Amino acid sequence: MRVKGSQIAKNKRKKYLRAAKGYRGALSRRYRLAKQYYLRSGVYAYVGRKQRKRDFRKLWITRINAGARLAGSRYNELIHGLKIAGVNINRKMLADLAVNDFETFKGYVEVARSALNGN
Repeated sequence: MRVKGSQIAKNKRKKYLRAAKGYRGALSRRYRLAKQYYLRSGVYAYVGRKQRKRDFRKLWITRINAGARLAGSRYNELIHGLKIAGVNINRKMLADLAVNDFETFKGYVEVARSALNGN
């Protein structure tokens, strides 16, 4: 007597169909399409995690540049001056200071400016 393994196959298909529950149209109802797009969604998620890092860095640079221009400097001068001065602060923290604590941010701009002038 042969075993057809219907329960195992059914569970395998159910796994992909449950994961594809919110997909549009036939992608949530047909096993073959659901499996293809489930695997594709993993690729999108992987790429998206890398993209998010780029997007946040872009946002931080934009905020730092806006704050630097309000303080009478430019982004590249600020970063270069801080590097010369030996100030080790990342862009995320600088962007947060530019938005929430502008007086402290101005202090960093002055440090950068004095390091550039002293050079």
